[in-house]
Amino acid sequence: MRMLNACRAPADNAVYKPRNPRHSHYYRCIEAHFEELEGAWEERYQRTCGFWRPLVMDVIYKYLDCGDLHFGFARVRCDTCGHEYLLAFSCKRRHFCPSCHQKRVVEFGEWLYGEVLKQVPHRQWVFSIPKRLRIYFMFDRRLLAKLSQCAWTVLSGYLKQGAAFDDAVPGAVIAVQTFGDFQNFNPHLHIIATDGCFYGNGGFAAGPRPNPSDLETAFRLEVLKMLKNEGKITGLIIENMLSWHHSGFNAYCGEAIWPSDQEGIERLAQYIIRVPIAQERMAYIPAAQTRDGVAKVVYTAKDGKTSRTFAALDWLAQLVRYYGYYSNKSRGLRKKSAAGDQMPALVESGISRTEFRKNWARLIQKVYHADPLLCPKCNGSMRIVSFIESPETIKKILLHLNLWETRNHDPPDFNAVKHIPEAIPELSCDDYS
Repeated sequence: MRMLNACRAPADNAVYKPRNPRHSHYYRCIEAHFEELEGAWEERYQRTCGFWRPLVMDVIYKYLDCGDLHFGFARVRCDTCGHEYLLAFSCKRRHFCPSCHQKRVVEFGEWLYGEVLKQVPHRQWVFSIPKRLRIYFMFDRRLLAKLSQCAWTVLSGYLKQGAAFDDAVPGAVIAVQTFGDFQNFNPHLHIIATDGCFYGNGGFAAGPRPNPSDLETAFRLEVLKMLKNEGKITGLIIENMLSWHHSGFNAYCGEAIWPSDQEGIERLAQYIIRVPIAQERMAYIPAAQTRDGVAKVVYTAKDGKTSRTFAALDWLAQLVRYYGYYSNKSRGLRKKSAAGDQMPALVESGISRTEFRKNWARLIQKVYHADPLLCPKCNGSMRIVSFIESPETIKKILLHLNLWETRNHDPPDFNAVKHIPEAIPELSCDDYS
């Protein structure tokens, strides 16, 4: 095998620089503490975060192997100069793996704009509830879907009032988020709703400019009634909460986004299913570097000024808990019904694994604002020429390239892990058979 030499790419080109997950603070924290977390879960976290599910370890193992050449890769070659690099497979773990989730977020935004939303104006709505009620949703996740129903009942009725047609029907996509800025439990709803209603045979009537404060009282009554019907609160609690000067319930409405603004719609769609944490706002400090000998995570708020420090194990426990809330199928993620009185919900993408592979370069380019198939040597076009999935061949190639490393945790079974390509640091190699 010979190493290839080629001309240098122009300095001003946006050449894709593949990530190295092992160097991130997020990866280092999880790798250092996931086994300790499993051992301490029952005693320290089960009461507040629920039971430890076997699925969690499987998700963690797959994340730790994401972007790892030892689990297979694709060969990417430049047709112009012959330069090559290896492209590691990824874990496809949504929510828990920030890199894989971000590509899914981009894909979801495109799909929602192109396949679901009609060419009419839309607005973002956000509904939130007071702290006193959040604990009920923490320990009974079925209530998250019912919370969506409460918001949809109120919002759909409000939008219909602005239409002068008896058959007026609004449309919406609803996402439940359970995390606040510092991973505090904060169940709230993000909604993309039509700015008006459909009527008749394909007609659409834009509504008057909404006033979100008009919905707060109705939303409060709907949620309190639902919690009473579910046996979570009593009439006395409702009477007490109705006497509050500030109810703690809130409704927010954004500006109208017109159908010609594809980027605006896609950004909004991406925002409502974003990952709970931002890696760039997280710093991991190993135990050896702290005064008390306890590993820490420092997380900075979106404002860039406020930050909080967590014990690494506590922070990881919160992350695992949020993964559980997102993976709960009872929350939603089902096909949107054509019936007007059904609650709209997030819809799973129907894109196949093969189609996703074809879209890989385009998604990476949108996520990282660089072209992964632009040759860094000659600025030519690169393409995937083969997939290497045999463990024996993988080891043989990596040993030859001096890239084989001894694993520091037991990997899952090769046959049990399904991958899609994920780039790793650039390498050059010839054909290997």
